Amino acid sequence: MESSALSGRMARWQILLSEYDIVYVSQKSIKGSTIADFLATRTMDEYEPLRFDFPDEDLMCITEKKGESSKRKSWKMSFDGGSNALGHGIGTVLVSPEGNHYPLTARLNFFCTNNIAEYEACIIGLRAAIERNIKTLEVYGDSALVIYQIRGDWEVRDSKLVKYRDLVAELIKEFKEIIFNYLPREENHLADALATLASMFKANRET
Repeated sequence: MESSALSGRMARWQILLSEYDIVYVSQKSIKGSTIADFLATRTMDEYEPLRFDFPDEDLMCITEKKGESSKRKSWKMSFDGGSNALGHGIGTVLVSPEGNHYPLTARLNFFCTNNIAEYEACIIGLRAAIERNIKTLEVYGDSALVIYQIRGDWEVRDSKLVKYRDLVAELIKEFKEIIFNYLPREENHLADALATLASMFKANRET
């Protein structure tokens, strides 16, 4: 900074700092605990020393109390359908309020589109929930088209999907409260894995 030939950023800094009375002093080497001793003599009254003890360091996990978990009485269901060169598979997972998972999977032995596979996965999950006498259900699917058609936000223009949508509407009547939510595919891991495995499973019609 004391050089007379400065350019670029250093020159701009020199101009900006020239209005202040700054004296540059070369730093002397400090050995031992001189810095620590210097800081210790200048502690403030409200200074609190750092505490290095961790009372919860042996804590491995945190669980909810029974009273809190019992408030969540609704079941949850996620579904997914998969169609690829190997076949068509569907996967559904029912999750109880206590966190127990009940997976369902099936292979479809007929030609179908991805949207039909998604509807099939939703239907098999709804029927399983009805068999378990579940009355309150939160449904999650990664097909925006299917979710929004079931909710009535989107119109069903494909004639092949009209009967599927109508069947879902009939199954919904069996529930006291049911909510359909869109879930991104990257967050629908288990149902997606079940659908993919089902589509890859080889089986003849007799089996």
